[in-house]
Amino acid sequence: MSVPVIAFFNNKGGVGKTAMVYHLSWMFADMGLRVIAGDLDPQSNLTSAFLDEERLEQVFPANDHALTLYGALYPLKAGTGDIAPPHVEPISDGLGLVIGDMALSSFEDQLSEVWPKCLDRDERSFRVMSAFWRILQAAAEEQQADVILVDLGPNLGAINRAALISADYVLIPLGPDLFSLQGLQNLGPTLRRWRDGWQERVERSPIPGELDLPKGSIQPIGYMILRHSIRLDRPVKAYERWMARIPATYREAVLNEPAQDIVKVEEDPHCIARLKDYRSLMPLSQEARKPMFFLQPADGAIGAHAQAVKDCYRDFREVAVKIRRKAGLNHES
Repeated sequence: MSVPVIAFFNNKGGVGKTAMVYHLSWMFADMGLRVIAGDLDPQSNLTSAFLDEERLEQVFPANDHALTLYGALYPLKAGTGDIAPPHVEPISDGLGLVIGDMALSSFEDQLSEVWPKCLDRDERSFRVMSAFWRILQAAAEEQQADVILVDLGPNLGAINRAALISADYVLIPLGPDLFSLQGLQNLGPTLRRWRDGWQERVERSPIPGELDLPKGSIQPIGYMILRHSIRLDRPVKAYERWMARIPATYREAVLNEPAQDIVKVEEDPHCIARLKDYRSLMPLSQEARKPMFFLQPADGAIGAHAQAVKDCYRDFREVAVKIRRKAGLNHES
């Protein structure tokens, strides 16, 4: 039985996808789940968040990608075999990382080429299209993981198409702005097209039952509004009009449902969270190389920062509980 994959995705950048995967990976582990964090963004920002510079230099010696996601892909890309067993970087008890790699961008052309070839029942094309999912599942099996969280880059290219057909669920981080709304309008139809396209291809698999393939459910489980400025516990007025449009846009564009009733964000069941920008904690978190909600007085979390740490822990735990429920990860830990 495969391990559930939750992808965090929006084709607009700068909305906090990487920060959410990083912090929720730690939070799920803190709640007792065994977690694989997968960095499928060629920019590898998630990897940079987890690993310090000394370890990064060890992972990326000259022209060697043995410990990265790209290293596991390389035999397939080079035509010398199938995927290799992935390296899982231990982060903490119950949390492991599949390391990202900028070389992953060189895999994009092959992913573009094989997508139509799957319709011709080409076996290698199915191996290429399912490579991300099979690597993540192998990593999860090695770590006996309960869930896989995946960070993706902000585009609608072939890498993200292959990454998203690997996802059982997709969660959409948003900013309260015009471009996030436009991102939703682009994203919804694209996800449906990719999901339908993959289902059509799976039915043409030349070796059904012999090669494990992702289901490609790509089920939207909600959105999160991140980094909105707070004034007296309310978003500043400039953002209110954009926030007011999010529920209807999400229903129409992502769920393909009519938005007949006017629903406020705070009443929308599809809104996982509205997280404020913990901008005072982020520099401390980056310096200490730990999640914001694990900061200690020794890390500089004193005075007002100490209370912000407690608030941050409460907020992220509430988010994690909601995601667990929507993704069916409700077993006690």
